[in-house]
Amino acid sequence: MQKEPLSKSSRTMEEKVTAEAIWNKETVPKVMKIVSTRLPQKELITLLFVSPWIHHTLHSHPSLWLVLDFHEMSNAGNRLVSALSLPRYRNVKHINLEFAQDIEDKQLEIVKSKCGNSLLNLEILNLNGCQRISDKGIEVVTSTCPRLKVFSIYWNVRVTDVGITHLVKNCRSVVDLNLSGCKNITDKSLHLVADNFQEMESLNITRCIKLTDSGLQRILLKCSSLQSLNLYALSTLTDEAYKKISLLPHLIFLDLCGAQNLTDDGLSCIAMCKNLVSLNLTWCVRVTDVGVIAIAQGCRSLELLSLFGILGVSDKCLEVLSNFCSDTLTTLDVNGCTNIKNRNRDQLLKLFPNLTCFKVHS
Repeated sequence: MQKEPLSKSSRTMEEKVTAEAIWNKETVPKVMKIVSTRLPQKELITLLFVSPWIHHTLHSHPSLWLVLDFHEMSNAGNRLVSALSLPRYRNVKHINLEFAQDIEDKQLEIVKSKCGNSLLNLEILNLNGCQRISDKGIEVVTSTCPRLKVFSIYWNVRVTDVGITHLVKNCRSVVDLNLSGCKNITDKSLHLVADNFQEMESLNITRCIKLTDSGLQRILLKCSSLQSLNLYALSTLTDEAYKKISLLPHLIFLDLCGAQNLTDDGLSCIAMCKNLVSLNLTWCVRVTDVGVIAIAQGCRSLELLSLFGILGVSDKCLEVLSNFCSDTLTTLDVNGCTNIKNRNRDQLLKLFPNLTCFKVHS
C-alpha cells in the first residue's frame, strides 16, 4: 500500500523535531562544555533543571563535581557529609564553607570516618567565619587532604598554635594561608608556617594581635616567594620587622594599615620591592614625605596607594609620585592628609590622569 505523502505542516513539524534533536545532541554539549568552566557551581546546578539534555550533559561533566559551595548555608555540616558520601564528589577540589551555619568538629570527624577518601585531591578549603571549629576540627580535616594548597580560616578565635601545628604536619603544599582574625595564634604559628611553607605566595595575618616582630621576621627570612602580605591592624610590629619586607622580591600586594610604628626608615626599605602594585599605608602616622618619596622612586609599578590619615605627608610627595607613577596609579586615597592642599579630584587628576578611585579607606 502506497504511503501517503506528508502534508506541508507535518513536514515542517518533523523538520523542527529533527533540528531540535540535532541541537540537543550536538550543540548543547558544546555550549555546556564552555559554560561549565565559567559559571559558578550554584548557577550550573540550576541549569540541571532546564531540560533533560542539559541535565544529561552537565551531570556527566566532571568539572561540575569538583566544587562544593555551602557559603552562608544553614545545616552546612550535614550537607557536607551527605554530598561527600556521593560517588560523584570523590575528586572534589574546592570546598567553600565561608560563614556557613551548623558546621562543627563532629561533622568533620564524620567526614573523615565515612568519606575521608573524597578529600584526597582537595586543594582549596575555606572555613572563614566557622567559629565552632576548633583545633580538633583542624586536625581532623587536614589529616584527610594532603594536597591542600589554599587554606582560609578567617575570624576564628578558637584556633590556636595547636591547630596550626596540625596544618603544617598534614598539608605540606600550602601556598595561600589566611589566618585573619585568629587572635589566639602566636609567633609559634608563624615559625611553623615559615619553616614548612617556604613556597608560600599569600599570607594574611590581619588582627592576629599576639604576633610580634619575631614571628614576622621568620616569615620574611624564609618565605621569599610571597606575593601578597596582609598585616592590617598589627600595631605592635616595629621597623625591625618592616625593614625585612625588602627581602620579598616578588611582593605585589602589601597592606600595612594601622602600622603605628612604621617610620620612613622602614618604608625606605620596603621601597626595594620593585614589583609592588598595591600599598595600603592608611593610619601609618609616623610616615612623612621622605618615606613616600622613597616608595615613589623605588616602586614604579604602583597602581594603588592609600595615605589616608597621614599628617606628615604634603604636596611635595605627590609631586614626586607624579614624576614616577603618574602612568600607573589608578587608585589614590589622600583623605585626611590635611597637609596636602591640592587634594580635590580635579587637582589629583592633573597629577595622575589615570585615577579612577579616590577612596580606599572608609
